[in-house]
Amino acid sequence: MCNMTFEETSGDNSSERMESVAQALEEVLSSALPQGCTTVGVYEAAKSLNADPDNVVLCLLATDDEEDVALQIHFTLIQAFCCENDINILRVCNMHRLAEILGGVKAGGEPTDLHCVLVTNPQSSLWKDPALSKVTRFCRESRCLDQWVPLINLPDR
Repeated sequence: MCNMTFEETSGDNSSERMESVAQALEEVLSSALPQGCTTVGVYEAAKSLNADPDNVVLCLLATDDEEDVALQIHFTLIQAFCCENDINILRVCNMHRLAEILGGVKAGGEPTDLHCVLVTNPQSSLWKDPALSKVTRFCRESRCLDQWVPLINLPDR
């Protein structure tokens, strides 16, 4: 159900709202990482989505290069799968900031594939995170506005 007013979807409030959602997203990632509730990388995400889609609560698609055709094809397939399985999706700008949040280098020093990040529920209990609730609500409200994959810019710190 969509109960948004015009003032909530446009105007001065929208930039503050986007910053608030970006901050909530950072909190979600920061709390999910030590709990082992993240899957990073396009290939790893595809395997995880195929194995247990009901456990995924959020899918992030990140790129700073819109020209990579192969990556866009992967994104299209992942988006379709997530929509089919009622998984919230966000496009994320600022891969550098995403790498900072997730500690984006492998042990060998090579960069990690951060183009797709899944956040999953921990197996032990239901994860009631206010930041996750805020991001989920933002995704739901965006779908009501026919923005199926809303874009969030992670601000530099």
